[in-house]
Amino acid sequence: MTITLLRPCLEWLPAYEQALVRGWSPNADSNNGPEQLMALRADPERFLEKLYDSPTVRRPDGREVPRLPAHDFWISDGELCGRISFRFERGVKELKPTSYGHIGYSVVPWKRRRGYATEALRQILFVAYDEGFARVQITCDDDNEGSRKVILANGGIPDGTFPHLTRPGHRKLSFWVSTQAR
Repeated sequence: MTITLLRPCLEWLPAYEQALVRGWSPNADSNNGPEQLMALRADPERFLEKLYDSPTVRRPDGREVPRLPAHDFWISDGELCGRISFRFERGVKELKPTSYGHIGYSVVPWKRRRGYATEALRQILFVAYDEGFARVQITCDDDNEGSRKVILANGGIPDGTFPHLTRPGHRKLSFWVSTQAR
């Protein structure tokens, strides 16, 4: 299996739509799949533009906040397998805890536990390195064992916890991952 990172594009939008139809949510913190499916079907080109080129993003709590610069990719093995992004602020090496780290990813349920997230994370670390980052912060929910393993498999070093903003009683685990020697 060869995993590649693709820039989101109209050509792959039908595969993205089918993943949403099958119940995938590209957001690990809230199920935004149904909302995305409605927007995609209403106007595919506008959906793609708003999803990745909008100056703002909607937080899980409903607030609109300025969008950080980001490199967004869809994960593929010949089929759409998920998404991964590297978000950052130019000239700032550490993000606020509300950003939940530099890298976020989500793999479709029918492709999980096959190494897709581990490989996609390994590949996006090259992108972070090219942007001048020696290390990146990645977080995961305290009960997301799979994501914790993905981060550790890429050299993640634990760096504490902080309260989860949308799941009372849960915490976010924080890790630093080197982009060196990738």
